[in-house]
Amino acid sequence: MTEARVERRLAAILAADVASYSRLMGADEEGTLAALRAHRREIIDPKIAAHRGRIFKTTGDGLLIEFASVVDATRCAVEVQLGIKERNISVPQDKRLELRIGINVGDVIIEDDDLFGDGVNVAARLEGLAEPGGIIISAAAHDAVLNHVKAEFRDLGGLLLRNIERPVRAFQVMFGPGDDANGASAIEHSWRPQAGSAAEGPSIAVRPFKVLSENRELEFLAEGLAEDVIALLARVPGFFVISRASSFAFRNPETPASIVAQQLGVRYVLDGSVRGAGNQVRVSTQLAEAPTGRILWSGKFEATRAETLELQDDIARGIIIELEPALTQAQVTVIRRQRPENVDAWGCYHQAAGALGGKGWNELAVTEAQNFLRRALELDGDFALARGQLALLTALAETTGLVEHSAERIQEALAAAEMAIAADTGSSEVLGYAGCALADLGYTERGVEILRQALEIDPSNAQAEVALGAALAMTGDLDAGIVRMRHGIKLSPRDRRLAFWGWGLGGFLLRADRPEEALEEARIAARRDPRLYLPPILEAVAQAALGRAELARGALMAARRLRPKLTQQEIERSHGRRAAKILSGVWDVN
Repeated sequence: MTEARVERRLAAILAADVASYSRLMGADEEGTLAALRAHRREIIDPKIAAHRGRIFKTTGDGLLIEFASVVDATRCAVEVQLGIKERNISVPQDKRLELRIGINVGDVIIEDDDLFGDGVNVAARLEGLAEPGGIIISAAAHDAVLNHVKAEFRDLGGLLLRNIERPVRAFQVMFGPGDDANGASAIEHSWRPQAGSAAEGPSIAVRPFKVLSENRELEFLAEGLAEDVIALLARVPGFFVISRASSFAFRNPETPASIVAQQLGVRYVLDGSVRGAGNQVRVSTQLAEAPTGRILWSGKFEATRAETLELQDDIARGIIIELEPALTQAQVTVIRRQRPENVDAWGCYHQAAGALGGKGWNELAVTEAQNFLRRALELDGDFALARGQLALLTALAETTGLVEHSAERIQEALAAAEMAIAADTGSSEVLGYAGCALADLGYTERGVEILRQALEIDPSNAQAEVALGAALAMTGDLDAGIVRMRHGIKLSPRDRRLAFWGWGLGGFLLRADRPEEALEEARIAARRDPRLYLPPILEAVAQAALGRAELARGALMAARRLRPKLTQQEIERSHGRRAAKILSGVWDVN
């Protein structure tokens, strides 16, 4: 018995549908249908006929059209889009009926008047990625129409299309006055995360770093840097990082961030380049927000050419040190634009960081941050990082005298720290926060144990390193503690907590009878965060210890201007009895 012969032919397929059709119909069914009929009657159908096309399937708002020539298909698409754009000039933006078009040329299966196969499927998938009013064509179509159509083409690289096993290289058709001189168009700004996609959360893709020379050594460096940055980003709590296997599929630097984001389901895209300049190697990086195309952060790093491979880890870590605060701040901004009921547990966690970073160290900021963390725990009772952070904030508010002493509050913080540890013993960040809380609340031996575990998991955890140094200093090992704290500060030289850490380091230097060094740390901390009232107090204590009463009075006045309700009892709790006694002689100042 012989199999039925399958009839095939080569065809150019144009897939088109109406962008935001459901929204338009929901707002005005009759008006939308009337506009679609007018577009079909006056523009779409006449252009299809003029270029010898055949509509073989309709889906309400969509069309599948066959052409014998891909040149005819592309010319038809351009003329249709230009015609619709002209008709829409006087139509309000939210009422415009615009098409998205995808074009492919390939083998198709014929069944009566219908067509099937990859030739059709690829065109339909490309149409789904096109911007409203835009056209995307496959590489096969691009090769055939090049020099035959009045348009330019922007290489989008290999795209991962749903239900298509292989990446499909594609090009954006740049035509008409709507596309700017740089080849950018609305595709840069039209991306929106789809419901249920990873892009609803803080997700990021790292593309391969581009090498701007023929140097083979730099190619190795670029590849290794991107891999290291992915590995380090994966440690940043709260951010979903796309694997190398997926993000490295987008090697073409001309592929817009919006296309990468659509394909991988991410909100942020990190790009980089490596170039040689004499004996130096320069690495440039930038972080883009896909929905807007806006550059959120850019950084430049240099190393001597002979040392680049040895310094690869340092360069990658330097990128993360500067990138992480920018990424967190960007996410806080995104969250603040959302409706409160749409913010998830991670969103609340990031808002807690934003409250402290935006308002400084005071009762209002701490209370707001604690409320965000409690909300996060209501949404996810197993959220160990939020519980550890809540324990630490409560402990610090107690030990700095920001709140009235409460035995009940201390017990709550201790319980939260232990619960966080039990919930996630494998997270360096959780252990770092919980261990610091335990040590600050007087359970120093337990705190040191947990902090050492945190650093075994991640030796680059700056917060845990600083906290371990402080805990060791509190047990009397001042020299070892000070060394650890200095090392922790070097691990994260752009950290938002540096002022707090520097103030703590200065306090232990003062205890070690090193007042000049304590004074220097106090001044550095004050420059890092001029809103923080703790460094001026430390400066006042150091100046008084050095016998400089007038300078001590001036520093104390600065602290009281920042915190008018400051009391001697608060200074005793935050800086110790000895410090409060030293300042008692200069307290009565106006």
